[in-house]
Amino acid sequence: MNMYLMISFMFVLFFFCFNHKHLLLTLLILEYFVVLIFFLLINYLMYYNLELYFTIIFLVFSVCEGVLGLSILIMFIRLHGNDMFFSMNLLW
Repeated sequence: MNMYLMISFMFVLFFFCFNHKHLLLTLLILEYFVVLIFFLLINYLMYYNLELYFTIIFLVFSVCEGVLGLSILIMFIRLHGNDMFFSMNLLW
């Protein structure tokens, strides 16, 4: 299980580094990244017989991160008409 999570972690990191044309796709990759970190955290805490209360705090922050990302996506689409990064002018 840990080897699968590590391989998935490397693939997600690879896709995040080389696939950043659309904001929505980048947000989906980040959410999958958060889910993988969550599974790694659960495996680590269960291996050492620690309490799982930290996972609830982690889930709360990951939900807040997702909501913030979606609100930025909505604002970006309302301002520019699409979610492509090259349409945004960074020099204004």
